[in-house]
Amino acid sequence: MGIYEELQARGLLAQLTDADKIRDLINGGKAVFYIGFDPTADSLHVGHFMALCLMKRLQEAGNKPIALIGGGTAMIGDPSGRSDMRTMMTKETIDHNCECFKQQMSRFIDFSEGRALMVNNADWLLDLNYIEFIRDVGPCFSVNNMLRAECYRQRMEKGLSFLEFNYMIMQSYDFLELYKRYGCNMQFGGDDQWSNMLGGTDLIRRKLGKDAYAMTITLLLNSEGKKMGKTQKGAVWLDPNKTSPYEFYQYWRNVADADVLKCLRMLTFLPLEQIDEMDRWEGSQLNRAKEILAYELTSLVHGSEEAKKAEEAAKALFAGGGSLENMPSSKLDESQFTDGAIDILGILTASGLAASRSEARRAVEQGGVSVNNEKVTDIRASYTREEIAGQEFIVKKGKKSFRKILAE
Repeated sequence: MGIYEELQARGLLAQLTDADKIRDLINGGKAVFYIGFDPTADSLHVGHFMALCLMKRLQEAGNKPIALIGGGTAMIGDPSGRSDMRTMMTKETIDHNCECFKQQMSRFIDFSEGRALMVNNADWLLDLNYIEFIRDVGPCFSVNNMLRAECYRQRMEKGLSFLEFNYMIMQSYDFLELYKRYGCNMQFGGDDQWSNMLGGTDLIRRKLGKDAYAMTITLLLNSEGKKMGKTQKGAVWLDPNKTSPYEFYQYWRNVADADVLKCLRMLTFLPLEQIDEMDRWEGSQLNRAKEILAYELTSLVHGSEEAKKAEEAAKALFAGGGSLENMPSSKLDESQFTDGAIDILGILTASGLAASRSEARRAVEQGGVSVNNEKVTDIRASYTREEIAGQEFIVKKGKKSFRKILAE
């Protein structure tokens, strides 16, 4: 099975512009492909995970990845999937976020000896002369066709700024520049980027001729991956300072039964034969499949040692075995105690288990809070510093959120 056939078997490929040519390129290790990442935060998140895994798979098959950091396009903001305009960022913030991305991507992609490239589109976009640029590429784009693109059409009712309207042209220009500078012959992206990507393919063919190797592929799960990277508390980050390895592990441990096999195929590097065997699993066996998924992905992002710690902490909490040493913890300092004590609402908010005292109050009143496996029913329940410091003090909110509370 070639890499193209494997990507198909894992359910990764959606629309393709030239399936036969794409198959020949990636199976022959001749693809120079790019995926773009707009640095809208200082960490990648689970929504980027699909793209990173794909880059790793293709590189291992001999193809050359280009990680395109959108230092230029981030100054405009992608309107895709947005109901409003993105917050404008300063160049300093964008540059900082780009550096953070580089460090995280290196866990997935081998940039040594020219095996992969990391480039920033600020290198060519920020120095463009507007009149020359519009005269050069403007005639290649039909406004009527652009307005039919999903990324714009869904914004027309609420208003689409001219600033954002330029995004498709800028992204298309990226492909042209990457083709001319680095011989990039293929682009990947989520199905929400399809219109932008087709614009890039068309621009290359118009400027360089129909024989130019300009192909596009979309990934079926990239837009779904963005949804996967969201929880009620916000994004699931790849930065351990934003989402701890334990929280990352638990996120994947708690995927829906219907999604676990799909995630195993699309995101892990386990052999398809092994995953197909799991397809026969039912009932409690699905929990084992979720544990495998959580361990594999945590190991990929944070390393095997952190994955083992997260797994042990989960077993200690849910299976009654293992060590509590690796459980997520929160430390209370002296200022958080009043007359040497702190109430349960204060513990919940200080530990991050609740965003506010009102949320903490509702959790207690609804019977969703326990301390050391004993349900707390009184919102006035309080604990002294000595009580907390003198034992393993474990607070649980709901079925899946735990903290070990420490006192200085």
